Amino acid sequence: MDLNTITAVAHPQTRAQLPVWTPGDAWLAGGTWLFSEPQAQLTRLIDLTDLKWPALTITESHLGIAATCTVAQIDGLACPADWLAAPLINQCCRAFLASFKIWKTATVGGNLCMSLPAGPMISLTSALDGVCTIWKAGGGEQKIPVIDFITGNQRNRLTPGDLLRQIDIPIAALKRRTAFRHISLAPVGRSAALLIGSLDADGTLALTVTASTVRPIRLTFHKAPDASAVRDAIVQQITDDLYHTDIHGKPLWRKHMTLRLAEEIRGELLGATPS
Repeated sequence: MDLNTITAVAHPQTRAQLPVWTPGDAWLAGGTWLFSEPQAQLTRLIDLTDLKWPALTITESHLGIAATCTVAQIDGLACPADWLAAPLINQCCRAFLASFKIWKTATVGGNLCMSLPAGPMISLTSALDGVCTIWKAGGGEQKIPVIDFITGNQRNRLTPGDLLRQIDIPIAALKRRTAFRHISLAPVGRSAALLIGSLDADGTLALTVTASTVRPIRLTFHKAPDASAVRDAIVQQITDDLYHTDIHGKPLWRKHMTLRLAEEIRGELLGATPS
């Protein structure tokens, strides 16, 4: 869609060249949402392409994902054999309600910044202990865990002029055993519940609930829980007002599926017989 209110497009090549943020500005990365509907309030786009951030970097301590990394790029990452959680990357990419053409344009950072409950890059990075690096509008950086970065349906911790620079995932998180469950009302519909479980070497079970809730929610069990312990934790820690509602699923059904998928994950990771 043409954005006919835009009067200028900035092309910074370094952070120092980023223009002073003013009302009417918008960051442009993939633009898959930006160009999908009218944006009458906008007058200037700040194109991040010329910053040329490396899409993916691997160090001894973490996997760095640039905010401008596309879905196609992260889906194509060749992961080391000891990254037991690597299948989550492909599973979450395929939870997108998007064609392969969108994959080549849509960005990981854009998915986080849109902060939709069904954002699968939110699911992936929050389940793997991802940490956001934010370039603050007034200078400096802020680091926020993804689990805390999203605060609600299309709400997050960014303030006007803030820019999500990257997401770092600890290598230790990528070496955990994981289990993935996902459901929608239609075969290719938007996610109504997406749950990821991970099992640490010390026996800690973490369950990350997304899509069914308005923000990511992490439940942690330091010793192997039985079915009732998982169910009780979900009921107590995910109150009814945290379940999302739209045409893709009502809260009561999303809660039911969250409980069901959580028990499946518990059974898979702990070798337990589902109750």
